[in-house]
Amino acid sequence: MKYNKETKIGEIIEKTPEKAEILLNAGMHCLGCPASQMETLEEACQVHGIDVDELVEKLNA
Repeated sequence: MKYNKETKIGEIIEKTPEKAEILLNAGMHCLGCPASQMETLEEACQVHGIDVDELVEKLNA
């Protein structure tokens, strides 16, 4: 799976649950929250003050 700013958090957790660790390490500790499931990476990064480009790079590594 290739990730980008528009990838939804729920899609990442559903298709590649092993990537949850990357999100948690970045500071996204609300992965189980129903609202987060429909958020894009960009939206979630804005809320948490995370650099979306850096996170996308880590997810795609």
